[in-house]
Amino acid sequence: MGEKVTAIFDIGRTNKKFFLFDKDFKEVYREYDRFDEIEDEDGYPTEDLAKLENWAKATFDRIMAMPEYDVQAVNFSCYGASLVHFDEEGKVLTPLYNYMKPLNQEVIDSFYDKYGPIDEFSRVSGSLNMGMLNTGMHLYWLKTQRPAIFSKIKYSLHLPQYLSYLFTGNPVSEYTSIGCHTNLWDFERNGYHQWVIEEGVDKVLPPIVPSNHLIDIDYKGKKIAFGPGIHDSSSALLPYVSSISEPFLLVSTGTWSISINPFTEGALSLEDIKRESLYNMRIDGSPVKVARLFLGNEYKLQVKELTDHFNVHKDYHRTVKFDEDTFFEINKDFEPMFKWKSIQGNNEPEATQIPYDKFEHAYHQLMLELVLLQVESINSAIGDQKIEDLYIDGGFSDNDVYIKLLSYYLRSMKLRTTDASLGSALGAAIVISQTKLNPEFLAQNYGLKDQNPLKTV
Repeated sequence: MGEKVTAIFDIGRTNKKFFLFDKDFKEVYREYDRFDEIEDEDGYPTEDLAKLENWAKATFDRIMAMPEYDVQAVNFSCYGASLVHFDEEGKVLTPLYNYMKPLNQEVIDSFYDKYGPIDEFSRVSGSLNMGMLNTGMHLYWLKTQRPAIFSKIKYSLHLPQYLSYLFTGNPVSEYTSIGCHTNLWDFERNGYHQWVIEEGVDKVLPPIVPSNHLIDIDYKGKKIAFGPGIHDSSSALLPYVSSISEPFLLVSTGTWSISINPFTEGALSLEDIKRESLYNMRIDGSPVKVARLFLGNEYKLQVKELTDHFNVHKDYHRTVKFDEDTFFEINKDFEPMFKWKSIQGNNEPEATQIPYDKFEHAYHQLMLELVLLQVESINSAIGDQKIEDLYIDGGFSDNDVYIKLLSYYLRSMKLRTTDASLGSALGAAIVISQTKLNPEFLAQNYGLKDQNPLKTV
C-alpha cells in the first residue's frame, strides 16, 4: 500500500495546480498546467471549462493508478465569483462566464432600483457593487436578460462546488463561496437576502454545507472522502485561523491587497462601505470583515512611469532597499506627490509631480503614499477592535520598503511576514482533515519572520 495522501486541486485563473499532501501537510507531489482561454457567445475571453474538466479527471485517474500513493481524501480550492449552470440531465448550459465580463449598466441600475438603495444594500449584503464579481448579479442578469437559459437551470454551482460535483454527483452550496461578495447573503438575517427569494434564485441554489463537509464516494472501486470545495481566499486564511488563538489581522498582498479580519464583531457600517470594506465568510458561515486596496495594480502602473522617467531597467525597483535617511527627509516635509490611476486617495495632486533627481527617493515617496493608504485599509478592517498581531503574506511581504514603512506606521502592532505560496491548497487540505494545528505550524511551514519597527523619526 502506498503513502496515505490528501489530493488537492488548486484552480487559479492562470495556473491549474494539483497537489498531494501527507498526514503532516507536507507536499509530496505537484503538477502545474495552464490552458488557453476561449470566448463566450459575446466574444469575451473565459475559462475553457471542458478542458478543465478533462484535465481534472485525467490527472486524478493517473494518480489513482500510481502504487506509491494511497489517496484518502480530495478537495478543491478555486477562484471565486464564477458559476456553472446545468440542467436536469447535468448538461452545462453556458460558458463559465468571466467575472470581469462587463454588464449592461441598465441591468445593474434595475437591480438597485428594486432592491437598493445601493449603500444600504451593500452594508447588509457585505458586498460592494462589482458587476459580475457579484455572482448574485450574474444570476439576476441571466434571469432578466436570458430567461430561456435561466428557466432550464436545475442548479447553479460556484466553481469549487462544481468540481466537487464532477466527481461526486452531489450538488451543494458552501459558505465561503456563497458569502464572498456575491450579493446573495443577508448578514443581519444570516440567510439568503430577500431579493434571492423574490426572484426565485434560491431554487437553483442547492443546500448549503459547511466547508469541512465530507461525502464518501466509491471511486472506481476505492472509497474516498470528497470535500465540497472552498473559495481560495478563505482557504488561504485557514492555516492562520487554525494555528493562532489570539485575534489577528492578515493582509494578503498582490494585485489586490486584502486586509482580512476573521474576528469581526458587529455589523458593517455605511462608513465601512465607503471605505470599500465588505464581508467574506468563514467555513461555518460566520462573517469575516475584509477591506480591499488595489495596491499591486497601482504599484505596477506608477513604477512603470518612474522607470521611464528615470530611464532605469524595468526591474530596478526590485533592488531598492529601505533607507532611513531618505524616509526621514521625505517624511519631514511630506506632501502627496502622486496622482493615482486606479485607486482613490486623499489630498492627491492634480497631476504627478516628481521633484527628485534619484529613482530611490521617488520610489520611497511612492511607497510612503501607498503605505499610508494601506494603513487606512487595515484600520478599516480592524474597526474598533483591539488587534495587536498583524501578518503579511503575498507579493509585498518581501518588499523591504513596504514592510519597514508599515512596521513604522503600525508600530503598536506586532508585524510578521510569511511565505504562503501553498496557502490556498494547504487550507483546502486542512479544512477536510479536521486536524487542529499546533502553534508552531506557521513557523515550520510558512517561513514566519518577525519584523522590528523603526524606533524614531
